[in-house]
Amino acid sequence: MTPIDTPAATASYLARVPKTDLHCHLIGTVRASTFAELARREKLVLPDTAEAIFRDINSLPPDPALYADTRIPVPMGRSSDEPATSYSLFKASEWVVSVLRSAEDLTRITYEAFENAHRTSATRHLELFFDYLPPHLEKLGYRGAVEAYADGIRMAERDFGMTGRMIAGIDRSKSGEHALHLVQQIVDNPHEYVVGIGLDNLETAGPPERFIDAYALAGAAGLKRTAHSSEHAPIAANTITCLDQLGCDRIDHGYFVLQDDAVVERVRADQTPFIVAFTTSRRSWRPWRQASIKAMLDAGLNVILSSDDPGMFPTTLAQEYEIASTALQLDKTTLRSMSLAGVEASWLDEPAKMLLRERFVREFDALDQEHTH
Repeated sequence: MTPIDTPAATASYLARVPKTDLHCHLIGTVRASTFAELARREKLVLPDTAEAIFRDINSLPPDPALYADTRIPVPMGRSSDEPATSYSLFKASEWVVSVLRSAEDLTRITYEAFENAHRTSATRHLELFFDYLPPHLEKLGYRGAVEAYADGIRMAERDFGMTGRMIAGIDRSKSGEHALHLVQQIVDNPHEYVVGIGLDNLETAGPPERFIDAYALAGAAGLKRTAHSSEHAPIAANTITCLDQLGCDRIDHGYFVLQDDAVVERVRADQTPFIVAFTTSRRSWRPWRQASIKAMLDAGLNVILSSDDPGMFPTTLAQEYEIASTALQLDKTTLRSMSLAGVEASWLDEPAKMLLRERFVREFDALDQEHTH
């Protein structure tokens, strides 16, 4: 595969490629400037500026014994680009959540997530994970919070010509009963923008089997399903559990499926969508992520790029595409196929998906013609 022309042409082209972002956490999209403003309002004392905290988010390497026999070696030490002071992604997220106080705050950060995606990355469709309400926001109720998110999406659809949906995040560090209660809330309060559920947090904190009942309830109600899998636990079988026992439509991350040839063959044959990101808060793992995603592509897997936590890493979806072009040497044809695969893997209904597919083809054709000349 040949890369795209010159570095300048690459950046110009990739910034304008139409994209879907199917794995993006709302709290992880919050702008540093917005966080700083809300922290001042709530008189939250931070150890550094919001910009510095987001810049220096860095998860330290886990227990190396877990990764002693991985097919693609996992870095065991620290990387050369790690900051002198590291901030936990979970701690930064906790600080951001603590300064959100109203429905207006939720609407604002949702709208800004769409605005950032539109302006930085030509994202045409965005699916955002939202979390359960912390105690200080429970006054809104589930329905009130979802309506606040939906207001942000509606404004973004109006202003940017985008489409958007929401995914209810299930914290795998909590119990199966907690997850079942959350899904029951979703089923009892159907909403046009809440189309599915996802299993997040560190994979080592909770096996997928814990959430079979919650996922069965979601499936019976017609909700789509995904899960973070084979990301932190070096176990390919977790992904089979997510597909066969949780009924997942797609998988977030999935790098450790490479541990098992039979699993690779299964997901290649099924063309299971894997929603991946090169950039992670574990800085020492970023080269490993690149090597893993390259191996997944070489194995013929259906790999689709996402931004994950773009405000906090920080990155953009366009930058993830740049990594694919420069570090992995993916050409225009491959990137076009990957982008269109995102349309197919999205959780839009079929009429909306058809319109989005047609839009992508038109935009790609015009962009390719322009760059050919």
